Amino acid sequence: MKRLLHPLLIIAALSGTAAWAQVKVEQAWARATVQGQKASGAFMKLTAPQATQLVAVSTPVAGVAEIHEMKMDGGVMKMRAMPTLDLPANQTVELKPGGFHLMLMDLKAPLPKDGSIALTLTFKDAKGTESKQLVNVPVGTAMPDHSHGHHPH
Repeated sequence: MKRLLHPLLIIAALSGTAAWAQVKVEQAWARATVQGQKASGAFMKLTAPQATQLVAVSTPVAGVAEIHEMKMDGGVMKMRAMPTLDLPANQTVELKPGGFHLMLMDLKAPLPKDGSIALTLTFKDAKGTESKQLVNVPVGTAMPDHSHGHHPH
């Protein structure tokens, strides 16, 4: 009996670890753009089960995708690119207009409202292990309101 159980325990332990390392992505959305507009923002709530950093973002719809921060500096709203975004263990970090967000630049085509884009988020844990997560992000003009009976993804 013990001999049979052993491989199953290893499989359970491995799959448990993989699921545990996933960063929870909620209420993700990207701002719709019009013809000729070359940049947009993507927003979401990220909750990591352990101390993690968002280290990169990419999408097939934009030539450049960066983590940005907007903040008031001496009465002026300033935006700057950040190499990484810290995600403390079990704390939700909100990427929203006017705060941290993902900047999508050099757009290859407009982002139509009610469309969606694929984003690949690259995370790095405290041990330096990188993991990628593919997120399908709806495009809209404002944050999705999940109170109207929409199922969270």
